[in-house]
Amino acid sequence: MTVQFDPASLITLNVILALMMFGVSLNLRPADFQRVLTIPRAPVAGLIAQFLLLPLGTCLFTWVFRIDPELALGMILVASCPGGSFSNIMTWLGKGSVAVSVSMTAVSSLAATVMTPFNFALYGWLNPHTRAYLQEIAIEPGNILLLVLLVLALPLILGMVTGGRFPKLAVRSEKPLRLVSLLIFLAFVAIAFLNNVELFLARFHTFFWLVVGHNLLALGLGYGMARLMKLSVPDQRAVTMEVGIQNSGLGLVILFTFFADAGGMMLITAFWGVWHLVSGLTLSQIWARRPIPHPTEQAS
Repeated sequence: MTVQFDPASLITLNVILALMMFGVSLNLRPADFQRVLTIPRAPVAGLIAQFLLLPLGTCLFTWVFRIDPELALGMILVASCPGGSFSNIMTWLGKGSVAVSVSMTAVSSLAATVMTPFNFALYGWLNPHTRAYLQEIAIEPGNILLLVLLVLALPLILGMVTGGRFPKLAVRSEKPLRLVSLLIFLAFVAIAFLNNVELFLARFHTFFWLVVGHNLLALGLGYGMARLMKLSVPDQRAVTMEVGIQNSGLGLVILFTFFADAGGMMLITAFWGVWHLVSGLTLSQIWARRPIPHPTEQAS
């Protein structure tokens, strides 16, 4: 099963993802990383759910229910990616802690340079149903690490440097840059869908509920871990969004670079890119209509 995709568009997709990361990091400061060290409970809860529980849970789910190897690897790849750049916006809309969300995005994006290729290779190998397929495509984790460095870590550092040197420009351009990046990304996904509409419609029943259920698992793990760590309600919302809004754009970049013929993986990853925005916006609007409990009530 092959998705029709113009290889020249890979450059566009890489630029979109880099712009998203650059826009997110314009208002990042070293203090955001220091916050993780001084008040680590929320970021630690998110990182455990993001890079340990979600990939492990995904591997077990796809193994037990014997999900088609291509679709299963697509789910494992998404689960191995860091939180998406729009988790910050969803957190803000849902009256969550934006400071925690931004800190987690920064830390998880840097951690992803190692954890994304490691988790994808590890859990793809641990699932006996995907192991043979993974060996068949024989991807070198070091190549994925280099790609993640280029499209996540480098734009993040450049964004921080630019925002630090030109703070007024950063304030004015951050939101427009995020909006333009989102619109371009959605347009990219829409064009990819139109070019493969017959394949999407023919396989819709095979990936729709997998993505919906997988996204619910991600949101549930983020929320459950935040509750377990007894975080405040705003911090719970930030952690939930960070784990539930995956960087599917990174997943698509990895796929189009290394797995151009893996149509099942692309169906999962591309639909994730749309669905998590729907679920995130829905959840943020529900939360926005709920009052934040007083600190003395939040422990109960």
